[in-house]
Amino acid sequence: MIGGQAQEECGDCCAHGQAAPEPVDWAAVGEASATRAVYRIMSMDCPTEEALIRKKLGSMPGITGLEFNLMQRVLIVTHELPATAPIEAALIAIDMRPEALDPNQDLASAPPAAPEIPWSRLIVAGLFAAAAEVFELIGEGHWHPFGADPTAWPGSGATPLSWLPPILAIIAILVGGLATYRKGWIALKNLDLNINALMSMAVTGAVLIGRYPEAAMVMVLFSLAEAIEAKSLDRARKAIGNLLSLAPEKATVRQADGSWLEMDSRQVAVGSRVRVKPGERVALDGVVVQGRSTINQAPITGESMPVEKTVDDTVFAGTINEAGSFEFRVTAGANDSTLARIIHAVEEAQGGRAPIQRFVDRFARVYTPAVFLVALLVATVPPLFLAGAWSEWIYTALVILVIGCPCALVISTPVSIVSGMAAATRHGILIKGGLFLEQGRQLRCLALDKTGTITHGKPRQTDFVELGTIGTASTLTLAASIAARSDHPVSRAIAEEAAVKGVALREVADITAIPGQGLHGVIDGQRWYLGNHRLVEDLNQCSSTLEERIFALEEQGKSVVALVGEKGVQGLFAVADTLKRSSIEAIGELKRLGIKTVMLTGDNEHTARVIAAQVGVDGFEGNLLPEDKLAAVERLGRDGKVGMVGDGINDAPALAQADVGFAMAAAGTDTAIETADVALMDDDLRKIPRFISLSRATYAILLQNITLALGVKAVFLALTLTGQATMWMAVFADVGTSLLVVANGLRALRQ
Repeated sequence: MIGGQAQEECGDCCAHGQAAPEPVDWAAVGEASATRAVYRIMSMDCPTEEALIRKKLGSMPGITGLEFNLMQRVLIVTHELPATAPIEAALIAIDMRPEALDPNQDLASAPPAAPEIPWSRLIVAGLFAAAAEVFELIGEGHWHPFGADPTAWPGSGATPLSWLPPILAIIAILVGGLATYRKGWIALKNLDLNINALMSMAVTGAVLIGRYPEAAMVMVLFSLAEAIEAKSLDRARKAIGNLLSLAPEKATVRQADGSWLEMDSRQVAVGSRVRVKPGERVALDGVVVQGRSTINQAPITGESMPVEKTVDDTVFAGTINEAGSFEFRVTAGANDSTLARIIHAVEEAQGGRAPIQRFVDRFARVYTPAVFLVALLVATVPPLFLAGAWSEWIYTALVILVIGCPCALVISTPVSIVSGMAAATRHGILIKGGLFLEQGRQLRCLALDKTGTITHGKPRQTDFVELGTIGTASTLTLAASIAARSDHPVSRAIAEEAAVKGVALREVADITAIPGQGLHGVIDGQRWYLGNHRLVEDLNQCSSTLEERIFALEEQGKSVVALVGEKGVQGLFAVADTLKRSSIEAIGELKRLGIKTVMLTGDNEHTARVIAAQVGVDGFEGNLLPEDKLAAVERLGRDGKVGMVGDGINDAPALAQADVGFAMAAAGTDTAIETADVALMDDDLRKIPRFISLSRATYAILLQNITLALGVKAVFLALTLTGQATMWMAVFADVGTSLLVVANGLRALRQ
């Protein structure tokens, strides 16, 4: 959903000059109203189409408001018309074919199907454009409608090779650019000089003066950029779809007669009683009313270890019940659950960050019309008012068109960006668009998730303290034998450490779990307990000295369990999510680049403080839910561009809201990877400083290209107006500059 801020940004880039509307109230969309019409428009997915729709509908009598959701390709029209036919006719007139939607339809649960991107046509067009360039270089002549060479006309002895470049180029333009020409013509008819209109005029001008290969290549590059932009939006929609799949469609609900019935989770009322079996996902938010269990809350809170749940504890939709069975009372419907809020937050953050208009689009709004106007004045004013020769001044105007064509800018920008992206890929950094590579240089702050990002995300045994008299080997063997019979993450960490050390396990009889405390079993006729501090207290084996040892380990952010037998506590085992060595190096490099670092985590304040001190971040926040992380990123963004690094579904809203979202691709969830703008393929945070450095270097090359392109054109434009430039000079200024900026742009590959 695009709110007021997003509309303001979109208004700037689209230059429609109207005040930003109020944010869309999607709840209100669901209320049938005679003054609201809801449409899905498959061809509306960027601010260019939004501006055209605004211009067409904004001045229509009876239209009182327009709201856009580019993410879902939805338009909401508030009107006072007796029927919607005029609205639909106006949309069809600008080639925006509307599909009327039921106002009660859940837009998030019914995302639009991705339109087919004509990749095959773009490939064919690119091949023809490349062939035109090749034959132009090896051809024998340069044919164009205004050519002075009579041998270039049909039947005048021109060689077949001289015909190939124009034929191949025109085929490329027709195959790859008909959609652009259609949009450009509609825009011109509606007096909207948008990028499609400007591109159509620039390509047509290049064709009319004989620059066929260049015209074809510009059209192919532009069409390719449009396709990539559409593909990126589809990735975002897919991320929302992945989130929706987290919550189960069915829930086992207690009926009035005491029986249990499996129901659609969307139909379960608040206050209902729901039963959850081991291994099932929790369908709705609620409060436990009976039973105990261990729940993996990582999808929601990002906590590194499962959490024990008992009566009166809160459970979240989308979390996983790992052990035990319990019943809970529903506190929020399917549309109001924490997971639903995450989905809406992702959608709002993705839609709210309207695509920034490309440099060529912004520049062309002034530059290209100015060039056409200058050329027109040069071609007409001297012959009409200064007794100049028509042929001479038309020729001069054509030279100006060749010099003024923004082809060098169109070509140099993607070459620089794509080269930088290719260099990043070589370093294991996947960037989803040139926009994010360009924005990397502007980052002032980086927010980082803890679990799986700064830390390994997997508990490991970090400490062993021998306290009893049975010896180290026996203590390790007994503890590992019991731990190996449990699926709890702390027990698994102890068992894995023992396996690494080659500890032999013993047979355990009568193994029994103690909910929320640990477990016990019989080994060689003696009962042994392996559990937490509370279990030690219940066994009356606690002492002030033991508590000091336990607290010392817990102050380091570690979970502590004890092995207890008939002769008391024999040993302590500490388990923690360990810090990645590369994280410390990455934070140091970021500081040297002038980037502020803040850790955001769902873990408790104590654990967060310990990890923050170890890694060296500038600040931290703990006990954060996904919406809290989103709010934190919004706050940090007030002081400049902010990046976010994460690996979990719970990080998705913050990743989407950040100016640049980084996903840990090796261990991260699909949703985090799809939502993020940059994926670190080997989960190494040191890739981020490299990305920022690469972004700054690429931007420097981009500025050099822009300065070079405009500088050369300015020099030759001055020569043309003073009568010192010829057509071959114009060709040199245009093609030569293009070659120079391309060569310079390729330097980014060596970064």
